[in-house]
Amino acid sequence: MTERQPIFILPENVNRMIGKDAQRNNIMAARLVADAVKTTLGPKGMDKMLVNSTGDITVTNDGVTILEEMEIEHPAAKMMVEIAKTQEDEVGDGTTTAVMLAGKLLENAEKLLDNKIHPTVITKGYRMAAEKAQEILKELAVTITPDQEDVLMHIALTAMTGKGAETAKEKFSGIIVQALKQISENGKVDLTNVKIEKNKGSGLEDTELIKGIVIDKERVSIDMPQKVNQARIALLDCALEIKGPETETRISISSPDQLQQFVEQEDRILKEMTEKIKSSGANVVFCQKGIDDIAQYYLAKSGIYACRRVAKTDMEKLSRATQGRIVSNLNELTSEQLGNANEVEEIKKGEDVFTYVRGCKNPKALTIMIHGSTEHVLDEMERAIKDGLGDVASALKEGKIVAGAGAIEIELSKRLKEYSKSLGGREQLAVDEFASALEFIPITLAENAGLDPIDTLTELKAAHETQKYAGINIFTGKVEDVLRAGIIEPLKIKSQAIHSASEVAMMILRIDDVLASGKSAPSMPRGGMGGMPPNMGDYE
Repeated sequence: MTERQPIFILPENVNRMIGKDAQRNNIMAARLVADAVKTTLGPKGMDKMLVNSTGDITVTNDGVTILEEMEIEHPAAKMMVEIAKTQEDEVGDGTTTAVMLAGKLLENAEKLLDNKIHPTVITKGYRMAAEKAQEILKELAVTITPDQEDVLMHIALTAMTGKGAETAKEKFSGIIVQALKQISENGKVDLTNVKIEKNKGSGLEDTELIKGIVIDKERVSIDMPQKVNQARIALLDCALEIKGPETETRISISSPDQLQQFVEQEDRILKEMTEKIKSSGANVVFCQKGIDDIAQYYLAKSGIYACRRVAKTDMEKLSRATQGRIVSNLNELTSEQLGNANEVEEIKKGEDVFTYVRGCKNPKALTIMIHGSTEHVLDEMERAIKDGLGDVASALKEGKIVAGAGAIEIELSKRLKEYSKSLGGREQLAVDEFASALEFIPITLAENAGLDPIDTLTELKAAHETQKYAGINIFTGKVEDVLRAGIIEPLKIKSQAIHSASEVAMMILRIDDVLASGKSAPSMPRGGMGGMPPNMGDYE
C-alpha cells in the first residue's frame, strides 16, 4: 500500500482556527474590549489616559474615543469598535453601553455553548429578544415636546454627568438647549450648525454661547478697524488677487514705461475689485481665498475689516448665521447678498486670535466657545458638550425619552424574562440570557460608584415589582423614581445600543472558522488560540 501525500490547501503564512477555538477566541476578544471601557460607565466612572506612538496624551471616559485611540488589531474586537462608531454617528452618546452590552451578550452565549446549545439556536433567541426589547422600549418611552425646556435640560445634564464637566454642567446644559432650539428648523436639527471653538485660558464657567460665528482668523491688516458695528458682511468665494495664467507665460517688456504701465494696470484692477466691495455697502469681508497686499491696503483705506483663507465650512456657517449669500463672482456682489450682524470684532485670547461675528438677527448657525485651563480639559469638555448636543438633538428629533440610571434595563430584563416563559424550545434559554445581559448595565453603574452590586440589583428588582421607572441614584445611593428625579435619556440611545449590540453579537456567534493571512493574522495568546494546530489543513 502506497503512502498518501499530505494535501496543503492554504499558504504557509495563513493561520486558521475552526469550531470552538474560533468561537471562544472571538468571544474572548469582544469581552476584553467591553472590559476596557467598563469602568468608565456612569457618573462615577473613571477616566483613561491614552498615550499614542507620538506621545500625545488623551484623558477621557468617552467610550468611542478610548477604543479609537487603543489601535485595536484583533478582527472580532474591531467589530466591537464599529458598534461604538455607529452609536456615536447615530446618537452621539451611549457608546460604552453598546459595547458593554455586546460583550455581555457574548459572555452569556458562551455559557449556552458550554451546554451544547447550537450557535444558530442562540442567535435565533437573541434576535427574538432584540425585537421584543424594541417593542417594550417603545411602550415604556415617554413623549416630550420641544417646549419642555426643563426636560431637555435634564437630558443634557444626564449626558454630561461624570464627564468632568461637573462644576459647570448646569451652565453647559442651558447653552446646549438654547443653541439647539435656536438652530432648529421645522423640528429638524443639524448639529453641524453648532460650531465649537476652544480657548486655553480662564475657567470652564467662562464658556459662552455666541449668537453668531467665531472663526480662528485675524484681520489681514492692522490698519483695518478692530471692531465694526452694524456689520454688512460680504462672503466671497473668489480671490482678491490678480489671476495668474494657468500655463507658463512670458511677458516681454522693452521699456521702463511699459513696466510702469504693467504695474499700474495691476494696481488698477485690484483697486476696482475693492471699489466693487465698497459700492455694495459692505464693511466686512470674509474671503475663502487669498487677498493681495495691494487689495489689503485699499480695503484698510476704506475702513473695511477683512479675513482671508476662511474654511469652506466656516463660510457656510457664516452664511447661515448672517443670512448672507456666498458670492463666487465679484461682479455679482450687491447689497442684497450681504449678511448682517451687530458687530464683528477681532479678539485676542491668550496666544489665539479670533474674529467674533456677534448679534445676528435670527442665526441658524451658532458658536459655543469653551474655556479651560489645559488642552486635555478643553478636549474632554468638547466631548461632554458633543454628548449633550447629541442627546438633546435626538430627543428633539424622536420626541421620546426613557428613564436612565439603569431603570430601563431592569424593566426590559424583567419583561423579557416574562416573555421567555411563553416560548417553547431552547430559544427560551437564549432570551433569558439576553435579559440577564441587560442587568450588566445597572450592576456596573453600582460597582463604579462603590456600591454593592448584588444588594443594588436585588433592591432594583424588588422596586420594579410596583415601579417601572425605579433606578439607582448614584449620588444618594438609593433606588428611586429616576424619571421624576430628572435622570433621563433619549429613547434612541437605548434602542440603537440594543440594536447594534445584538447584531454584532449574533454575527460573532455565527463565525466558526477564522482564516488570517500574513500581517492581518490576529495576535493571540499562547495555548491553542494562535496559529494553526498540528496537521491543520493537511490530510494523511
